[in-house]
Amino acid sequence: MRLLEPSLEDGRELWRMARDSQVLDVNSPYSYALWCRDFADTSVVARAGDETCGFITGYVRPQQPDTFFVWQVAVDQAHRGKGLARRMLDRLGDRMAERGCRFMEATVTPDNTASTAMFESFARDRDCELVRRPLFGSEHFPPGTGHDPEVLFKIGPL
Repeated sequence: MRLLEPSLEDGRELWRMARDSQVLDVNSPYSYALWCRDFADTSVVARAGDETCGFITGYVRPQQPDTFFVWQVAVDQAHRGKGLARRMLDRLGDRMAERGCRFMEATVTPDNTASTAMFESFARDRDCELVRRPLFGSEHFPPGTGHDPEVLFKIGPL
């Protein structure tokens, strides 16, 4: 398994995995292509041969350049349950710490036990504090969308 920065050509596969996850908010195919162009250095894709198996998209917060925000994490169905998401997170966390980021943030819905466990283990294994606080309530999303609240996880210092 190779963990790499995404290329423009990966956008289509990122969109497919987000769609197929049935849990991620699916953005437009255009946004994934744009993400791979503009935020490749703050994202990672996992490849086995020519197959894209997973991805993490993220960005450095403009108002807090020492903080990296994890936007989406996805692993293709055939590769789940093997620790791939955590390996990608470790690679990205190492890369961002080398660039001077001291904190990692992500939002997690209260019922997402897999993501909660992944971020908890990341913080624990790096001996970092993990602070949780509500960030977005259902009132922050359009009515009728059924979007769950999002809890902010802040991990650090890295």
